[in-house]
Amino acid sequence: MFTGIIEEIGVVQSIKPKPNGRLISIRAHTVIEGTKIGDSIAIDGACQTVTEIGRDYFTVFASDVTIAVTTFRLFTTGTKVNLERAVQPQGRLGGHLVQGHVDAIGKIVLLHRLPEGLKVSLAVPNDIGKFIVPKGSIAIDGISLTVVDKKDTIELYCIPETIANTTLAQKKQGDMVNIEVDIIAKYVYYMLQGIQGGDSLLEKKLKEEGFWQA
Repeated sequence: MFTGIIEEIGVVQSIKPKPNGRLISIRAHTVIEGTKIGDSIAIDGACQTVTEIGRDYFTVFASDVTIAVTTFRLFTTGTKVNLERAVQPQGRLGGHLVQGHVDAIGKIVLLHRLPEGLKVSLAVPNDIGKFIVPKGSIAIDGISLTVVDKKDTIELYCIPETIANTTLAQKKQGDMVNIEVDIIAKYVYYMLQGIQGGDSLLEKKLKEEGFWQA
């Protein structure tokens, strides 16, 4: 489990093809501290298991399944990535509950840079749109963000602190990003799918507050 608060920006230093996947080595410092082989690190929001640790790098095995559903397939030597170690039970939950399971790949359709931040318009696949609501949480490349508005695109706002400590500063229009929607929204949605014979009180309340779409 992760929080979406990025600890460090790492750099892909090598990618080696392997049967059923790729070995990806990433240059890093902070996330290596206290980490051992078998631990989990989120790379651009995708939870991966550490298979090797060096003085200034760590390696993971990314399966073909992971590569197919994430932006890992776009990685090249020198790609900068957001890194976060798994949260410790006694730590603060600064963002929101992030599993590190990427739901889809989205596309940045507009970036509006402001002196005090960055506005981002994001196109997402239709099948995950139902899990996204204004003022709800979403993870973009592993970054915990709040949804400002939901129209034809998902509208996000990033404060200078977020921009300075993540790869958002390097993003441009047309870039692809990993998306993980709020796990709580998914649970609520699927629980309500099992309701028979009309609206429940919970479903009625969610509709009234604008958090539910049929």
